[in-house]
Amino acid sequence: MATKKDEKKVEEEIVKVDLLDVLLDENNTAPIYMTDTNGKRLKFDQIAVIPYGEDALYCILKPISKIEGINDDEAIVFRVDEDDDGEAVLNLEENEEIAIAVFDQYYSLVEEEEKKKATAKKASKKQTTTTKAKTTTSSTAKKKKTDNNK
Repeated sequence: MATKKDEKKVEEEIVKVDLLDVLLDENNTAPIYMTDTNGKRLKFDQIAVIPYGEDALYCILKPISKIEGINDDEAIVFRVDEDDDGEAVLNLEENEEIAIAVFDQYYSLVEEEEKKKATAKKASKKQTTTTKAKTTTSSTAKKKKTDNNK
């Protein structure tokens, strides 16, 4: 018979997955788990994956777990590297200039996406207004035609 402790152990079992598959999956909403240098397991939400520089890939993660020195509204930039076995790993980007540049790139991409959505919304609204105007014009023309037939 399984005890609660055994159930919790199974629940926390680590499943090895390809990190790039997880990071690049647009439909992935599962948290990302990492272990700090003290062996503490930390939980993160993925905010974005940002290509920056020549062939460099970064990701912005927001800690779900409390991390000393990191506020609840802050996120962290990690560089995607390869380990000795050729597998993707995340390393904290310690160069502040690069981290800021990655955040700037992220904000630019978000702004660009918001502009696209606003433009699409305006175009959709304009088309709806044009369609309504055509419908009104058609109704007016039909009415005049009916009035002329009297």
